[in-house]
Amino acid sequence: MAQTRRLFEEAAARTRLRSPATFDQWFGGIQFDDLTDGVLTLRAQNEFVLDWVRDNFIPHIVEDLRKNHDMNVQINWILDAQLADPVVQNVAATQPVRPKPLVAAGEYGHGKPGAAASPVSSRMAPEDINPRHTFSNFVVGPSNQLAHAATVAAAGGGGRRYNPLFLCGGTGLGKTHLVNATAHRVYEERPSARIRYVSAERFTNEFITALQHQRMDDFRARYREQCDLLLVDDIQFLAGRVQTQEEFFHTFNALHNADRQIVVTSDKYPQALERMEERLVSRFASGLVADIQSPELETRVAIVRNKAAHEGIDLEDEVAVYLAQMVRSNVRELEGTLIRLAAKSSLTGRGVDLDFVRAELSAVISTRTQMLSVEDIQRAVCQHFHLRTSDLTSKDRHKTVAFARHVAMYLCKQRLKCSFPELGRAFGGRDHTTVMSAVRKIENKRADDPNVRAHLEAIERKLAAE
Repeated sequence: MAQTRRLFEEAAARTRLRSPATFDQWFGGIQFDDLTDGVLTLRAQNEFVLDWVRDNFIPHIVEDLRKNHDMNVQINWILDAQLADPVVQNVAATQPVRPKPLVAAGEYGHGKPGAAASPVSSRMAPEDINPRHTFSNFVVGPSNQLAHAATVAAAGGGGRRYNPLFLCGGTGLGKTHLVNATAHRVYEERPSARIRYVSAERFTNEFITALQHQRMDDFRARYREQCDLLLVDDIQFLAGRVQTQEEFFHTFNALHNADRQIVVTSDKYPQALERMEERLVSRFASGLVADIQSPELETRVAIVRNKAAHEGIDLEDEVAVYLAQMVRSNVRELEGTLIRLAAKSSLTGRGVDLDFVRAELSAVISTRTQMLSVEDIQRAVCQHFHLRTSDLTSKDRHKTVAFARHVAMYLCKQRLKCSFPELGRAFGGRDHTTVMSAVRKIENKRADDPNVRAHLEAIERKLAAE
């Protein structure tokens, strides 16, 4: 029983890699009972769950068991509203076994203190790199085109290679996707490449462990000598960690001097990183800083369609457009909203049509947020500064008009999460770099200038009251 259960859970874990979020949603209502004499017995919480899992996941699990263990199984279903041991609790923690690992491990400290890392422990477990985050399923648009091209080049895919490559942007916009895709591409082209992929938090923890166990030589060799590609997520979390920053600085220099690629992500531009040593900021800015912004409408529509296709969700074009219009903040929220809608649709037996989506989103998105537009913000700014709306889109560079224009751009960026190209078009066809500069100026002045802060707060109160 224990052996057959393990075989099932490993097959389910490999199937889960296709879509972890969807798998976890549905297998919370499935329980493994038995696998004996070619009969796999499963319990389902209700008929909706049974139908979805049977149609969308079971064929993959059955094929996995046949291919890897030469088992031809049939499914015996039992309905049971009270499950004692849902599959998801065990499968989510199961490491799926693959023929070969993906990339070198980021985790430090396996084995006994002082022992050299074994070939197995020096390779990264499959779950450390998301199998779905590849270049082939990354939707490219004006908001992320530079970052995409730069990471492809960093992975050896042609074009000028920048070292370091610094990816910056808000949460859920695709930075981690591109970092994962870089690792996948390098591994595909050079399976022997030594790739280190860590978060700044993990790098710090490994550094502390190395200090505690007097293993700094191993730690430094691991990151400076035994590394062909270093990928570091969320570098902003090194803020204030003076000793770790010192170590990372020397690691950076060692790799850079050896012409080994470094890719770093952050939620801020290098110059905006707080409590970060100036020499590190200078190193980050010495290569290419590629900004990723909130995707424009057309890209959001493409993202919805792409996610629906991967998840097997039947989605009409008008629904994809509506979702893209309503969820503007980031890609992760947009994709998560689609998954939640599909799950509820299946449970209630309703199709993911426009009426259903409108009804569901109205409960979580305020009417005001849905209705607020660039024009609303432009109008409020003009009323505050006693200007005409046309002044903001004109070529007028008078100090008062330019300041009001910058304020409007900043508020649009903060409240609507529009991309810089979108805002450039909305403000008289200006280049996105002009908008980017305006937003940065107001961000800095808000922090330092009480008068600017007072203007912004007055306009924001007006927008909230309307």
